[in-house]
Amino acid sequence: MTLKHSLGTQTAPATLRVERILPAPVERVWAYLVDPEKRRTWLAGGSMAAAPGGVFELRFQHSELSGEEAPEHYAAYRKTHIQKSRVVRIEPPKLLTITWGSESDAASEVTFELSPKGDGTQFVLTHRRLPDRKETVSVASGWHAHLEVLDAVLHERKPQGFWTNLSELEAAYEAHVR
Repeated sequence: MTLKHSLGTQTAPATLRVERILPAPVERVWAYLVDPEKRRTWLAGGSMAAAPGGVFELRFQHSELSGEEAPEHYAAYRKTHIQKSRVVRIEPPKLLTITWGSESDAASEVTFELSPKGDGTQFVLTHRRLPDRKETVSVASGWHAHLEVLDAVLHERKPQGFWTNLSELEAAYEAHVR
């Protein structure tokens, strides 16, 4: 497998960091984080609360990302998958922190940091409080695959097969995550 982008890194046993340079200004990338219609093109739809403490739902419809049908071992994701989250911190258009998988304080937490980089955006995603290695491999490959879709969308290209890419990335992260 040839990777388009480098693998994310573990900055601590329960923390994953993924960095990208995205081909759009900060304001455009920010819109793809907070606007439900734009976000659904690469991650998940669902209205997002605009203030800390606001609870919201992420509505994942993976089959819409690239048109590729989920393979049998991902059959549960053929339907809409709903995940509750909560805004922890928001500083438009440069920083967004949300809980992941639950709105509780014990949930894992994702921070998106955006800053200008040339004609594009330095995009840093940090996922904290991952419970174990298995979950770290899962979210690392998932974020990597979703960010490949975002990169394609921002380049106005059709994304490659999401599930094919995810399967290959899971193998790469299985060897990469300690």
